[in-house]
This record gives sequence, structure tokens and C-alpha cells, in this order.
Amino acid sequence: MKRLAGVLLAAALAVTGCSTGKDAVEQGGSFSFVAPGGQVDITYPVNERQKAPTLSGDDLMNEGKQLSLADFPGKAMVVNLWGQWCGPCRAEAPELEKASKQLEPLGAQVIGLDVRDPARKVAQDFVRDRGLTYPSIWDPSGRVLLQLAGYPRNMIPSTIVLDKQHRVAAVFLRPVLAADLMPLMQRLSAEQSGT
Repeated sequence: MKRLAGVLLAAALAVTGCSTGKDAVEQGGSFSFVAPGGQVDITYPVNERQKAPTLSGDDLMNEGKQLSLADFPGKAMVVNLWGQWCGPCRAEAPELEKASKQLEPLGAQVIGLDVRDPARKVAQDFVRDRGLTYPSIWDPSGRVLLQLAGYPRNMIPSTIVLDKQHRVAAVFLRPVLAADLMPLMQRLSAEQSGT
């Protein structure tokens, strides 16, 4: 009985040691994710935006080629985390393609981060079957995703919106519609690069 009580006490201490209260916060790198009060739509004011890591990895559709956020300097960006295994991602993909087409005239870019898809061909089929034209980084191991300090890696789909300096301007921890993204992207595209 004492042994069981000891194990339960150790487990309780371990859980409380990992808890951060009402805010989900983890420090590390330049971007530290914060979700006040469990919000799923988070917008960061200009003076609180943090630089996103330069995510880069294998281009999903072009084997042997690398794809990076650095390939899109000075562009506001929508970075969508998805996987072909994810039901909500299947519904969200046409909305992201619609947003991608609407963002082109603004000089903004959609890029995908395909996570936990070990079979590249299956993920490529997902992209082809849905007629997706925006590029994606293929991240089967989650190494690219690990660069986002504190980001809830189990929240798929989710979307990170970057301003022109590639600072995190907003996070959506849910499937998005083009209508969710467009007003925000129009504001970010209109911002001066030095803002």
C-alpha cells in the first residue's frame, strides 16, 4: 500500500511540475507559444510578435529539393500543419487552396507542413487528388515541427500566420476557412515591412 501511495505521489508531482497554469507557455528559441485561457484563435499585437524559426525541410512534391520559409522573404505567410490521415485536414484543404489563390495578388503565401505522414506517396496523392497548388514541407518525423517551441504538436490541423518579417501574428488551433484568413492577411500585407 505504501508503495502504491509513493507511486501516486510521484505521478502527481510530475504532473504538477509540467503544469503552467492557465496559459500554455514554453520558452525556447525566438518564438514561445502562448494560448491565454485555452483560446483557439490567438492574435498577437505588433509589439508582441516573435520571430518564427526558419522552418525548412524536404519539399513534399519535389523529392531532393528543400523548401524553407526563407524562400519567401518579405511575404506574409500562412503556415498550415496538416496530415493526410487527419479527417478535418481533408475538409480544410480546399479552403486553404482558395485562400492561396486569393493571397497571390497580395504577395502573400500559403505553405503546408505535412506532419506524421511516413508514406510520402500517400501524402503526394492527397495533394494531387485535392488539386492543391501551394507547397508543403514533408515532415514525417516531426523534426521541423519541433522547432516551434511550446507549440501544441498534437493540434492538427492548425495554422500559424506570419507577418512580412516572419513574426508570428496569429495562431488558429482549429481548421480554418479562407474567410478566417483573408481579413488578417489583408491587414498584414498592408503593413510596412519595418513595422
